Amino acid sequence: HSQTLLPMLDEIGKMIDLDLSTIDAIAVAAGPGSFTGLRIGSATAKGLGLALDKPLIAVPTVDALAYNLYGTDKLVCPIMDARRKQVYTGIYRFEDHKLVTVEAQMAVPMMEMIDKLNERGEEVIFLGDGVPVFAKMIQENLKVPYSFAPAHVNKQRAAAVAALGALYAKEGKVVTAMEHVPEYLRVSQAERERAQKLKEQEAAGEAAKNEVQP
Repeated sequence: HSQTLLPMLDEIGKMIDLDLSTIDAIAVAAGPGSFTGLRIGSATAKGLGLALDKPLIAVPTVDALAYNLYGTDKLVCPIMDARRKQVYTGIYRFEDHKLVTVEAQMAVPMMEMIDKLNERGEEVIFLGDGVPVFAKMIQENLKVPYSFAPAHVNKQRAAAVAALGALYAKEGKVVTAMEHVPEYLRVSQAERERAQKLKEQEAAGEAAKNEVQP
């Protein structure tokens, strides 16, 4: 992605004869998602923002995913597979043609989200790459009516990030390129493994200390 993203942006700019100085702001999917992907996307947006002196609009990835289902009268539950039986998710609805956040994006076990939806008792639409991973769990445990979004709106779309970004910009939700940081929602696997290793080392040290005590 780091090798192809900027050339692709350059090509798109040439195709539509875009004068970069005329843009108002840069919308970027701010996370959660792949740690490497988020870093590349954020670094690219920050670089463009700094070079062009333009603000950034950080669009939460789960919000943008929910925006794919603009206008539905059902609860919207995006689910992105976060591994270890967890999902990046949230609960949304549309009111008066506006996206309303019922529960903001979070990283939780899928079963916990199913429990939340059962408590709400409303019909829900799922979308995202977590659907094929957790479809069986949903089928076996969800007690409210549900459906899965069709394929053409089931994944992250740059157009949804841009459309929601334009709305957020009007609301003044912008930051400087220097201020922007990606939103990971949880620590990376490398950080988890390091913390676990440190914990094991501390436990081994305590055990060794206890052994030498009279």
